[in-house]
Amino acid sequence: MSRPPRGPMGKAKKGTLPRVIKMFFKFYPVLAPLAVACILFAAVTSSLPPIFLQQVIAAIEEWATTGDWTGASKVIIPKVATLVCFYLVSICAIITQTQLMAYMTQGFLNKLRKALFDGMQNLPISYFDSKKHGDIMSVYTNDIDTLRQLVSQALPSLLQSCTIVMCVLSIMLYYSALMTAIVLAGVVLMIFVSKTVGAGSAKYFIRQQKSLGNAEGFIQEMMAGQKVVKVFCHEKQNEQDFEKLNNQLFSDAYRAHAYANVLGPIIQNIGNILYVMVAVIGGIFLLTDAKNFSISGLAFNISIIIPFLNMAKQFTGNINQASQQINAIVMALAGASRVFELMDTEPEADNGYVTLVNAEINNGEIKEVDFHTGRWAWKHPHSDGTVTYTELLGDVRMVGVDFGYVEGKQVLHDVSVYAEPGQQVAFVGATGAGKTTITNLINRFYDIADGKIRYDGININKIKKSDLRRSLGIVLQETNLFTGSVMDNIRYGKLDATDQECINAAKLSGADSFITRLPDGYNTMLSNNGSNLSQGQRQLIAIARAAVADPPVMILDEATSSIDTRTEAIVQRGMDKLMEGRTVFVIAHRLSTIKNSDVIMVLENGRIIERGNHEKLISEKGTYYKLYTGAFELE
Repeated sequence: MSRPPRGPMGKAKKGTLPRVIKMFFKFYPVLAPLAVACILFAAVTSSLPPIFLQQVIAAIEEWATTGDWTGASKVIIPKVATLVCFYLVSICAIITQTQLMAYMTQGFLNKLRKALFDGMQNLPISYFDSKKHGDIMSVYTNDIDTLRQLVSQALPSLLQSCTIVMCVLSIMLYYSALMTAIVLAGVVLMIFVSKTVGAGSAKYFIRQQKSLGNAEGFIQEMMAGQKVVKVFCHEKQNEQDFEKLNNQLFSDAYRAHAYANVLGPIIQNIGNILYVMVAVIGGIFLLTDAKNFSISGLAFNISIIIPFLNMAKQFTGNINQASQQINAIVMALAGASRVFELMDTEPEADNGYVTLVNAEINNGEIKEVDFHTGRWAWKHPHSDGTVTYTELLGDVRMVGVDFGYVEGKQVLHDVSVYAEPGQQVAFVGATGAGKTTITNLINRFYDIADGKIRYDGININKIKKSDLRRSLGIVLQETNLFTGSVMDNIRYGKLDATDQECINAAKLSGADSFITRLPDGYNTMLSNNGSNLSQGQRQLIAIARAAVADPPVMILDEATSSIDTRTEAIVQRGMDKLMEGRTVFVIAHRLSTIKNSDVIMVLENGRIIERGNHEKLISEKGTYYKLYTGAFELE
C-alpha cells in the first residue's frame, strides 16, 4: 500500500514560553500563584541584608566614635533580630515553594501527557503513516522531560534571580548612583556575552532535540524489525546507519553544551573583575572624599562601600544564575514546540451526524431501543427536526472513486464496487494494486478525492466515523496484540463482552483448541505483541476478536496469510460461520480461499480490470484465469 512521505517534527516557535506558563497556571490557578508569591518573598528577603548591614555598620562607626554602646545597641540588636525573623519566614516560604513545585511539576506533566495521549487517539491514520513512531515516542519522553526541568528549575530560578536583580539594583541606586553606574557597565558586557554565546547554544540545543528524536526513531524501528535484521545479516549496515545518527546527535549535543558550559565561567569571571573594580573605585571615592549622588543623601563612607561590594557580588551572581537558565529554557522550548505540534495536530475530521443505534424491527417498523437486540439501524436526524431510521443491512457501494495518498499521485482510478447485503466480495491483485486502499476508504481511514461511497444508501461522509467503524469488523494482515491476557485481547473487539461470548468467538474462529492448551488458558498473559505465540495463533486471536464484535460487515485483509494449510482448513470453517449473513470484503493471495465468493474483482494499478464470480472469470480466460492456473504469479 502506498503511504505519504515521512517528515520530522517541527522547530521551536514563538509564543511557546507564554503558552507553557499560561497552561501551567490554568492547571493550578491557586497553587501556582501561591508558589510565585513564595519565590518572590524569598527573593526580596535575600535582597534585604545590605540595607541592614549599612545601618549596622553606621551604628558601629558611631559607637567607635562616641563610645556609646547603649545608643548603638538600640539600632544593632533590633536590626539583627528583624533580619533573623525575615530569614526564618523566608525558610518557610522556600520549603512551601519547593514542595508545591514538586507536586505541581509532576501533576503538570501528568496532565500534559494525558492531553497528548487523548489528542493522539483522535488523530487520523495518515498522521502515523507520515511520522516515525520512535520520534513520536521521543515527544512523550525526552521533550516532556525538558518541560519538567523548565517548570521545576529554570523558570523558578529565573524568576528568583530577576527579582533579586531588580531589588538589589533599586537598593544600589538608593545608596549611590555613581557606584551603580560602574556595576551596570560590567552588566552590559555580561549581557553582550550572554547574547552572543547564548544564540549559538540555542541553535544547537534545538538541533539536539531533533537529532535525539531521529536516533530514537531509528532504534525503535530496529527493535521492531530485529528478526528481519538478523535474517538478512544487516547488523553491520545498521551499525553504520546508527553511527551516522549518533554522531550527528553527538555533534549537536557537544556544540550545545560547549556553548553552554563556557558561558558560566565567562560571566562569573566578569563578575569577579567587576567586584575588584567596585572595591578599588569605591576606595578611591572614599579617600578623595568624592561627592555621592544618591537618593539617600548619604556621603561616601565605609557603611556604603562594604554593603555595595556584597550587592555587586549578589547582582552579578544572579545575572550569571539567570544566564545559566537560558540553555535549559531554550532546550525546553524546543521540546515544548514538539509537544505542542503533536497536541495541535488537527484531529480526524468528522462531520457525520448519522448514528448507529440498537433497534427492534417488526413488520418493517424500526424502533430505537437502549439494549442490545442483535439488530441495528442508522438514526438519521433531519434539518426539520424529524428523525428517520434505516435498517443496517450491509449494502456497500463505491461509485467512480478516485484516491491518492499524496496529491498528484493517484492510487485508485474510477473504482466502482457493489456489495449487496450478505454478499462476499473478494479483491485480487498484485501488491500495490489498491486492494487494502479500498478497505481503508470504506473505514474512512482516508477520505476519497472524487466519487461516492454509500452504506445502506447513506453517504458515508454523513455517518459518524465511530459508528461507521463500529459496524465494521476487520482482521488485518498485520496482527496487533496488546499487553494483557488472551481473554483481554479477544474482548478488545467488544469491551462489554462476557467471558462466555469471548470463548464462543474463539471457538468460532478455531482459536479455542490452542488457547486451552496454553499454561493459563484464556488467562495466559501476552506481551510484546504476543511474541510467545506463533504468527498463526496470533492471527486466530485477531479473528476471534473480530468475531466477538459481531459486526454486520467484515473486512478480511489477508486474514489467513500467516496460517499454514492445515490450520487454514480449521479457520476456514470458522470463517464460513462468521461470514454467514454478513457482507464480507476479502483480500487474499490464496485464490482457493475466495473461489466461493459472490463477486471477485481483479485490480491492476488501481483499476478494476475484471469482475465476476469464479466460474465466469475462469471462462473468460483473462488475468484471473492465468493467476488461478499459475500462468503467472500475483507479484
